Amino acid sequence: QVQLVESGGGLVQPGGSLRLSCAASGRIGTLNDMGWYRQASGKERDLVATITSAGSTDYADSVKGRFTISRDNAANTVYLQMNNLKPEDTAVYYCKINVVAPGYASYQEAPYWGQGTQVTVSS
Repeated sequence: QVQLVESGGGLVQPGGSLRLSCAASGRIGTLNDMGWYRQASGKERDLVATITSAGSTDYADSVKGRFTISRDNAANTVYLQMNNLKPEDTAVYYCKINVVAPGYASYQEAPYWGQGTQVTVSS
């Protein structure tokens, strides 16, 4: 089994910054694509940012220029640096990591989700 543990959420004023972390542990061979999603109250879960195993990144238009996704493969961790936060960024943020078990081919990945961390942007 694989476990993802998120940290770094909290309450911040508009214009402030937060850094989210998501660490994977357990039965891990390699880690493929990683991503962050968010779900505001009463809304669907939306993609925020993704990063491939090669380091290519993609962002939702609403966060481009403000958020940065990165990964530390040695630490099995993905990060989301969030700057210039706005009230509309308020949501529960979830990480997702596609994990390949030891001895399996890269295409035989399985998705795992973090438990979610609350980010609230308010004055």
